[in-house]
Amino acid sequence: MVWNTNKKKIINDPVYGFISIPGDFIFDLIEHKWFQRLRNIKQLGLTSFVYPGANHSRFQHCLGALHLMDMAIRTLRGKGVEISHDEEEAVFCAILLHDAGHGPFSHVLESSIITGITHEDISLLLMRLLNESFSGRLTLAIEIFKGTYSRKFLHDLIAGQMDMDRLDYLRRDSFFTGVIEGSVGSERIIRMLNVVDDSLVVDEKGIYSLEKFLIARRLMYWQVYMHKTVLSSESLLVKILKRAKELAEAGIDLYSTPALRFFLYNKLGPDDLLKEGKFTPGIIAANFTRLDDTDILVSAKYWTDHSDKVLSDLSSRLMKRDLLAIELQNEPFPKERVAKLKSVAEDRMGISPEMIDYYVYSNSISNLAYTPDAPEVTILLKSGKTAGISAVSDMFDHRFLLERITKYFLCYPKECR
Repeated sequence: MVWNTNKKKIINDPVYGFISIPGDFIFDLIEHKWFQRLRNIKQLGLTSFVYPGANHSRFQHCLGALHLMDMAIRTLRGKGVEISHDEEEAVFCAILLHDAGHGPFSHVLESSIITGITHEDISLLLMRLLNESFSGRLTLAIEIFKGTYSRKFLHDLIAGQMDMDRLDYLRRDSFFTGVIEGSVGSERIIRMLNVVDDSLVVDEKGIYSLEKFLIARRLMYWQVYMHKTVLSSESLLVKILKRAKELAEAGIDLYSTPALRFFLYNKLGPDDLLKEGKFTPGIIAANFTRLDDTDILVSAKYWTDHSDKVLSDLSSRLMKRDLLAIELQNEPFPKERVAKLKSVAEDRMGISPEMIDYYVYSNSISNLAYTPDAPEVTILLKSGKTAGISAVSDMFDHRFLLERITKYFLCYPKECR
């Protein structure tokens, strides 16, 4: 196979060093404005409030995942797995665009002003629209992304227990936060990959690297992704957007960028992505792809002076990093404790009972190092037989890897302490 090379570029990545763009079509997708938008979407949302170095973007992550996918395809071919040029290009496209549908600050839109639509839904919508623009060249990539293509191991490389997405974001997030416990040997795990009966497997000698990967994932969740200050800041942002949405639905004029205004003043649901709703998928995509972190921050900056006291106060807290106090524990918080804090907040801060849930609230978070609803990782033994990792690894007897760990958090104004 010969690649066209007139657009083949080399990128100096801080995590992997020099990486190559494999082919002209991949380069065209990277140059597309919908992918370039990911430069302005932080990979870790407001995590920089805790780890100042965590300012890397979804753009960097997707390029890193593409690099690992290139390595994985070359590894599998070297072990005799037949992968056609079309399949190779398709899986490159799928991993490159897997996060194209992410909104500003990770998942805050899904929890505030858009309901029933996930970032995976938007990614699939954008891939379908791009497929129309590129005369059907993404058809196979979409099948692989959805998991409907006959060769299932290709989908496992994108969305499995040890996919290229996870292998990149754990190592990249560890690098930029400085949390070394999350560093994983992504290259070694990839070198240990193989395919048996159309399923992705790991050579037996790679089992220790895989165990370290699972431990690193668990540690990164509690030290970074679910750090209590990160939870406080991101839940504050969700409350801001929910209040803005509430005011917009009441017909109150709010300053906002045109892209954000579209989502604030219109009610969207899953049907709109299927050409059955009020807006066509093209209109939704046109507005969504103009939306990034800047829209949220600029709007919140102006909302600090809004006449609505709740929106103004919450926005001011975000801009000054004057976050709500947060407590984290293993058991639900007693309703009496929450009610008492609400009463104190009403008295000390003059918050009305109707608005108190914006300031005092409790919720839960959970973490699974190993995803039980995905196919179990299969180990290729030296004998040539295969076995599930739970039968091979002693580590999978431990509760902290197999059971869902749930913790509860309580947020309230520091003035109520």
